[in-house]
Amino acid sequence: MKYYVYVLLSLKDKRFYIGFTSDLKNRLSEHAQGLVRSTKDRRPLKLIHYEYFINKADAKAREVFLKSGFGRNQIKEALKRTLAELGYDDA
Repeated sequence: MKYYVYVLLSLKDKRFYIGFTSDLKNRLSEHAQGLVRSTKDRRPLKLIHYEYFINKADAKAREVFLKSGFGRNQIKEALKRTLAELGYDDA
């Protein structure tokens, strides 16, 4: 099986959403349709990063890390040019 950890940027409030799924295409569709409670009012959303894993535990651990302060800072640093192009305030 395959697993994904992904980062969405809300173009409305310029905040991240970090998630985990085994079906990235379907999950992004759910976000876009407003079917995900935590992002429903933060649309539109843009996929800015994703990572692929073959081990579920590794993917979940990565999601937890990225949701930590250090992990969020790592994403901001890795994607600083992308974030600047999208008008992210902290870029």
